[in-house]
Amino acid sequence: MAKRVYQVWKGSNKFFLGGRLIFGPDARSLLVTLLLILVPVVIFCIFVAWHLRHKFSTYNAGYAVLIAVIVFTIYVLVLLLLTSARDPGIVPRNSHPPEEEFRYDGSVEIGGRQTPSLQFPRTREVMVNGMPVKVKYCDTCMLYRPPRCSHCSICNNCVERFDHHCPWVGQCVGLRNYRYFFCFVSSTTLLCIFVFAMSAFHIKVLMDDHGTVWKAMRESPASVILMTYCFISLWFVGGLTGFHLYLISTNQTTYENFRYRADNRTNFYDLGCLHNFLQVFCTKVKPSRNNFRAFVQDEVQRIPVSVVPRKAESAEESGEDRRVKVEDDLEIGGDLLKISQRHNIEDLDADIRSRGSDIPHHNSSEVDSVMGSDRRPPTVQSETRHSSWGRRSESWEIAPEVLGMNSNVTESRSYAAQKGGRL
Repeated sequence: MAKRVYQVWKGSNKFFLGGRLIFGPDARSLLVTLLLILVPVVIFCIFVAWHLRHKFSTYNAGYAVLIAVIVFTIYVLVLLLLTSARDPGIVPRNSHPPEEEFRYDGSVEIGGRQTPSLQFPRTREVMVNGMPVKVKYCDTCMLYRPPRCSHCSICNNCVERFDHHCPWVGQCVGLRNYRYFFCFVSSTTLLCIFVFAMSAFHIKVLMDDHGTVWKAMRESPASVILMTYCFISLWFVGGLTGFHLYLISTNQTTYENFRYRADNRTNFYDLGCLHNFLQVFCTKVKPSRNNFRAFVQDEVQRIPVSVVPRKAESAEESGEDRRVKVEDDLEIGGDLLKISQRHNIEDLDADIRSRGSDIPHHNSSEVDSVMGSDRRPPTVQSETRHSSWGRRSESWEIAPEVLGMNSNVTESRSYAAQKGGRL
C-alpha cells in the first residue's frame, strides 16, 4: 500500500488527523499553554464575571463581561491553533545534492590510488532588493537556503523567514505563521489586561459594600489571585508583544536580531515602518510547499555520480588487457625461443664432435660461453608493458618485439658457427 508524505517525513514533526495538522516535536508543551490560559479564564467566569452580571444597571450590561471574556478566549485559542498546527514555511528537502553545483576539489587517496573528491561551495550570492546576499548550503536538506531561511535543529527542517522555535506553542515561527503568532501574543496581552481590570473592578464593588479593601479582598480571594497572575503574565506576554512590534517596524526576525546585532549589518529587507507592517499583516499567506497528504511517488533510480574520471577508468581497463596480452606474448615467444635454441644446440654439438680433437683447451671456454649464451634465454623486462599482440577483427598478429627475439637467436647461432670454423 502506498504511503503518504507525512508517514515518511524525515523531519521531527508530529502529525495528527491524517497529516492535516502538523506540530513540532515538543507539542506536549502546548498542553501547558492551554492550561495557563483556560484555568484563569474559568476561575474568572465563575468567581468574578458571574457576580458582575447584575452590577450594571443599563440593559444588564454585566452579561457582556461574561460573553466578552468567553469569545475573546476562543479567539486566542484559535490563534494558538493556527500558530502551532500549520506548516510554518518548511522548505522541502532534496533527495540528492544539486548536481549543477558539483566540482572536483583536490584528491583523496583511496586504496593507494588518487581519486578526486566532490565538493560544494558552502555559500553563493543572490540579489535581494538590488544588493548581494550570501545564502548557505544545508547539508541535512541538501539545498541552498533561501534568504532569511534557517535550519531549525529542534524540528530538523529548513524554515523560510525563520524567526525562532517557540516552546510555548510547540512549533517553529516562520513565514506562514508569524502573523498568527504575533496576534496570539498580543491578544493574550489584551486578555490579561481585561481580566486584571474586571477583577480590580470587582474588588471596587465589594469595597463599596463592605467599606474597606481588606474586607473586599477577603470576600473575593479569587479576584486577588487573578490580579496577581495577570500582573506577572503581563511582564512576559506584554514585553514579548513590544519586542515584536519593534521587529516588525524594522523588518527583522528574532534570529537576525540576536545573531547580527553586534555585526552592524545593513538591513536589506527594511521597507520603511508602514510598508513593513503592511508586509506582515496585509499580504496573502503563501501556500505551503508541502502536501503532507499526498502519496509518495517512487523516485526514478538515479545513476550514481562517479568520482573517478573516465580517463582513469579507461587506463585501468586497458592496463588489464595489456597484462593479458603481455602474458600471451611471453608464452608464445618462449615457445619460439625453445625451438630455435634446440636447433642451435644440436648444430653446435655436431660441429664440436667433428672437430673435437683439433680444438685447443683454451678455446673450449669460449665455445661454452657461446653455448651458455645460447642456452640462456633472453631476459624479458616485466616493467615493459607494451602490447605486442593485437586482437583486431578476430585475427592474431605477431608483434615486432617477438620477431626480434627470434632474429637475435639466429644471429647467435651464426656467430657460434663462424667461431667454430676458425678453430
